[in-house]
Amino acid sequence: MYVCSCFGITERQVREHAETGACTPRQIAGACKAGTDCGSCVRKIQALLGRGACPRREALDPVVLTTAATTAAAAAAA
Repeated sequence: MYVCSCFGITERQVREHAETGACTPRQIAGACKAGTDCGSCVRKIQALLGRGACPRREALDPVVLTTAATTAAAAAAA
């Protein structure tokens, strides 16, 4: 089923972009232009993204942030 008739973008394409990391309507627009012309599909895109098109945050690998101080301390300890 088409989500964006202006650019011929389907639900499947939105889900595929979401699986590769586009998890907001703005990111979807950047990936395939959906929502950038008349804008009538933005709510449809929001609904798709809210229905599990994006991976849940818990399912993603944790991100470890480091600072210069922790990097230097780790290097000194090694």
